[in-house]
Amino acid sequence: MVVNTSDALLILFGTSIPDLLHWKYLPLQKIKKAILSTTTKRSKLKYFKLILILGSLTALGPFSIDMYLPGFSGIAQDLNTTVAKVAMTLSSYFIGISAGQLLYGPLLDRFGRKNPLFIGLLVYILASLGCAFVTDIDTFIGLRFIQAVGSCAATVAAIAMVRDLFAVKEIPKVLSLLMLVVGLSPMLAPTIGGYVTAAYGWHVVFLILMGIGIAVLLAAHFGLPHTHDPDTSISLKPKSIILNFWSVMREPQFYTYAFTGAIAFSGLFTYVAASPILFMDVFKVDAKTYGWIFAFMSLSFISASQLNSLLLRKFSSEQMIFGALIVQSIISITFLITSMNNLLGLYQTIGMLFLFLACLGISNPNTAALTLAPFTKNAGSASALMGAIQLGLGAFASFAVGLFVKDSMVPMVVIMTVSTIAAFVFLSIGKRNIIVKH
Repeated sequence: MVVNTSDALLILFGTSIPDLLHWKYLPLQKIKKAILSTTTKRSKLKYFKLILILGSLTALGPFSIDMYLPGFSGIAQDLNTTVAKVAMTLSSYFIGISAGQLLYGPLLDRFGRKNPLFIGLLVYILASLGCAFVTDIDTFIGLRFIQAVGSCAATVAAIAMVRDLFAVKEIPKVLSLLMLVVGLSPMLAPTIGGYVTAAYGWHVVFLILMGIGIAVLLAAHFGLPHTHDPDTSISLKPKSIILNFWSVMREPQFYTYAFTGAIAFSGLFTYVAASPILFMDVFKVDAKTYGWIFAFMSLSFISASQLNSLLLRKFSSEQMIFGALIVQSIISITFLITSMNNLLGLYQTIGMLFLFLACLGISNPNTAALTLAPFTKNAGSASALMGAIQLGLGAFASFAVGLFVKDSMVPMVVIMTVSTIAAFVFLSIGKRNIIVKH
């Protein structure tokens, strides 16, 4: 291919020969500013594109969880089963995510980021197609497990790519921006799913998810760079994989911030699992009102994660985590005392939960960034192990909600308070053993 001088100038500087001839009459300083401005705009556009694609990868899993929820009763009717049995498809999805996290970590380090990502997305696309045409509940439960295993390739790869592409100091800001994309899922997915289910039926929801999977795959293929070369020194034998995970786990900075973040974040899982009981059974709001409340709470998490980007200009990630956990502890203890004394109505409860979730929106990007900071070679395995720990503790918190939360908010607040204080204690003890790597 032959490129003439004018085209070359257009590619490099956003100008051509006629424009450049005009520039000879301009001061040199103005020419430099014009070139710098063009370069800066292109850099910002590239940065925005990266964030959008990585955010879409991270949001694929949450969108797959939330979008089909309004169709539970329709699914139960069509498959001749109960809503409780349909709910098992949600459980199988969570199990699939947890298992898939540990599967993809070594693969992403051994074969590079893109190939395992594409295979996972293909699995997700085919499983989504299968869900759209499923005829019995047991097959549906199995396909949801496979769909989850496929989708979590996107999550693990996205976080590993963030570690590959950005400096350690930039990671909390990048993760905060990813939270903006991910946080839209619980606000948009149930609403979209409700309209689609009402107009076309629940089967179409999974066809839409399949389409989203195809779009994400194409965006990742054409829009993401190769960020990590395959490492043939990494073995995929079970013993080697276990030893690799163990070497990651032994890093003091990893286990300190991974468990601090996961224990604190289990408060979010507690809220999500308990919120239908809290608002619809305890406070007797209808399903539509509950949907709006859920969306409002999501706004808390999103807003706080964006505030985190601004606060990081003045404070370090360590300071942000410490401060967020202190405030979260005060809020949760106040929440517990007032709930035990029946001092909270609907609006006061919403306010307390809003503040609690805002603290998580600040601490979560920072704990994730410091968890991954020591790793370059094993970033995929570290990302996977971090996700597995978070999901494992979150699943445990959700299980506790199912056992104890019945007709009062107090058990929910107890779990949230215990998790917050435990995270603060774990951080205070663990940080004595580490030197934070920047």
